[in-house]
Amino acid sequence: MATHQRSISDEYTQLEKERFDDKRILVITSDWNKEITENLSKGCIETLAFKGVSAVNIHELHVPGAVELVYAAAKNLDSKRFDAIIVIGCVIRGETAHFDYVCKSVTDGVTELNLRAQLPVIFCVLTDDTLEQSRARSGGALGNKGEEAALAALRMAML
Repeated sequence: MATHQRSISDEYTQLEKERFDDKRILVITSDWNKEITENLSKGCIETLAFKGVSAVNIHELHVPGAVELVYAAAKNLDSKRFDAIIVIGCVIRGETAHFDYVCKSVTDGVTELNLRAQLPVIFCVLTDDTLEQSRARSGGALGNKGEEAALAALRMAML
């Protein structure tokens, strides 16, 4: 659902800051399409801090590409160190089927982690046709999906 139509931020504005001060969140960011992923990560981390998550409880990890997000999340899944994991990436369609394989791999991988995990893995991977679409969703005209991922992680961490 596009942010400009209806934002998760609207529904989660009532989340109380003090409920999240002890939550530990791991943000794993892909370095591929770095312009986009840096904006998503920044929005995510700023939102976590705004909602009261202590800076010492926000952990960052960088991986080369989108497929590596699943591995990094899996390595931290059972550590008991985190209350939620957010994976941030961006895959932009090219001229080959590579886009389809990467998107399916990451989507299926995160889904599998959520089915077997004791903590939520939040999917914040843009899968756009153009760079302009990604820019619009990473702090542009359509908002910042990183902010929405942060709010989803906090909500899910409360389950």
